[in-house]
Amino acid sequence: MSRGPRQGVRPAFRQWRAGRPFWGGLLLALGGLEVLLTLKASLDVILHVGMQGLAGYLLPAVMLLCGVLILFNPAQRLFYSVIGVLVTLGTWLTSNLGGFFVGLLLGLVGSCLAFGWLPDQEPRVGRRQRRREARAARAVPPPLEPKTGQTA
Repeated sequence: MSRGPRQGVRPAFRQWRAGRPFWGGLLLALGGLEVLLTLKASLDVILHVGMQGLAGYLLPAVMLLCGVLILFNPAQRLFYSVIGVLVTLGTWLTSNLGGFFVGLLLGLVGSCLAFGWLPDQEPRVGRRQRRREARAARAVPPPLEPKTGQTA
């Protein structure tokens, strides 16, 4: 098996991920998915669905959609994150206390991360890269100062 094509996948994914609020969108989408999955729990587990059940399924679906849109359309992240926070807080009333607090917390944290993401930040330098640079700096001796030829 050749490893040639796979060597480029990870750096390409890192570059794609660096250009968007990846963790914010992912957490918001996972929060919406978790709230949707808790609605499928047995009737003994469900606290209440509320508002004839429609809002209980609609709000987590909007959370999931906002998370995906944050990932694939980062230019509109502020709008999607504000909608995500409002919808996430709405699941507190409509969807089993926001998916038993887990989906609620994932949605709030993800929306806040997406709202606070700044696109013009320089990407973080990995630990390995920092160590390499430190070793290279230690290995190169400091430059000698040129003598001026004057004696004191």
